[in-house]
Formats: sequence, structure tokens, C-alpha cells
Amino acid sequence: MSDEHAIVAVIDDDQSVREALRGLLETVALKVELFVSVEDFLKRDHSHAPDCIVLDVRLPGPSGLDFQATLASANIHTPIVFITGHGDIPMSVRAMKAGAIEFLTKPFRDQDLLDAVQGGIERVRARRAEEQLTTALRKRFASLTPREQEIMALVAAGRLNKQIAGQIGISEVTARVHRNQVMQKMGARSLADLVRMADKLAR
Repeated sequence: MSDEHAIVAVIDDDQSVREALRGLLETVALKVELFVSVEDFLKRDHSHAPDCIVLDVRLPGPSGLDFQATLASANIHTPIVFITGHGDIPMSVRAMKAGAIEFLTKPFRDQDLLDAVQGGIERVRARRAEEQLTTALRKRFASLTPREQEIMALVAAGRLNKQIAGQIGISEVTARVHRNQVMQKMGARSLADLVRMADKLAR
């Protein structure tokens, strides 16, 4: 478990806990930033968002659960691993339903925390990869002519070349040429591949 580019933010008002978590996370080559409260975290340089937040439930000022709700309302989905010395079942259920990676009660096993943080980092990686894929797909789709975009929609809907030709008033040969152009420009290896692309673009 190692990612030198991953940033983990630790928000806890207990200095000894913060320092212990820094030491633990740095053993697996993660970059760690420490904060005493939510307000303290909000003052940080936000040009590089953390890949995961280790967050105490009870904090001076806004609680960890309140901060989780604030991030969600702002459409910010940074993975959160909650830690607490005063947890209860309703609190943990609320946190997990709101999307927390894990809810750990102090004292917890070091490996449990490391596994939870790694799960959060992997979730961020997967989301970024998906966003990059969608962006590239949209660029390829934008390179199609309006006619080719129309053809792509019909092909993805399961229309045959003959049906496409009749529906939009072109010859079957022309429909086949357009279809081949669409496949080539979109980088689709098969009809199923093109259908998946169309579905992703429609979301």
C-alpha cells in the first residue's frame, strides 16, 4: 500500500492522536496533513484536494458528521474515514449511510485504519479514471459530424444499415460508410463497444 502522490488529511483535536496517525500513515509513504478542526482544514490551500480524510466525529466547532453533510451538499465526495472515542450505533449508521468509507472506534487496529484509507484512495483513483475516460469520449463524440452523431444514435439503438438508410433518407451504402466512420472515430471495436459508449455519453 503506497502512493507517494496521495494526500491524507487528518482532522482531530487531540494532538497525540494527530501525531500518531501521521506516523502511521507515513510508514506507507502517504503525504499527511494535520488539522485541529474543520475551520482549520478550511484554511488550507485547496489547489490540491486530499484523496482521503480521516475525521474525528467530535470536534470543536462543526462536528465531523456536520462537515460530512456540508461536503455532500457542495457535491464534494472526498472519501471519509471516521474515528471516534464516543461512537454509538445511530452515529455510525448515519455516517455510513452518508457515504463514509469506515467508522472506527478508538482504540482501533492500525491495519484497519490503513485498509480503510487505502480503500478511500482507490475509490478516488477509480473516479478520476472514469472522469478522464468520459472526457475523452465526449471529445471523440464532438469530432463526429451532425450526420455521424445521428447515425451513432441509431446504430446504438440497434438499427440495421437498411433501416437507418430508410429512416433518414440516404442509400444503404452511404449509411454503411457513415457507420464505419463512426466506429473508427469513436475507437469502437464492436457494436457492443459503441453501445456502451453511447450509454455512457447519455448519463
